[in-house]
Amino acid sequence: MSRSITNMLWYKIKKEYKDLYTDFSYKKASEISQDIMEDYVTRDIDGVYIIYNYFKSVLFHKTTVTTLLPIEPKNRQEDSAEIDYIYEPSQLEILKDLLPRYIRTQIFKVLLESLASEHSARMTAMDAATENAAELIESLTLTYNKTRQAAITREIIEVVSGADAMKG
Repeated sequence: MSRSITNMLWYKIKKEYKDLYTDFSYKKASEISQDIMEDYVTRDIDGVYIIYNYFKSVLFHKTTVTTLLPIEPKNRQEDSAEIDYIYEPSQLEILKDLLPRYIRTQIFKVLLESLASEHSARMTAMDAATENAAELIESLTLTYNKTRQAAITREIIEVVSGADAMKG
């Protein structure tokens, strides 16, 4: 009897996104981010934390937790002077446009890094398997050649022994 992991968790999963990488696109990331933003705006959720594989290099990727929402403002330096900017359009209009783009981009980045990590892990595993297979082939070839050489030597000894017995 197989049970879904959803049934084993203490919290309810509202929506699942399956097979993201078979039809991978920015459109998928936009769909996910739209669902997240709607739930956050309507206060169905208090925060969004993303757990993903951070890709640094082919040999290094690490599971990372990032806070997507709420967005924490960066610390300002205390001795920096406050500058009053004039915004056109208004700050609110700019934020309404930029924040959804930021969320979509972060979701897409996370998906890309996870995909790159998966590909690098597969590549590393296949490289290790290839090296192991080459070592195994080399070992088996050596064993085969030693066995064949021993059989040939035994046959030569039998022929020479037979010839000596007939001479003598």
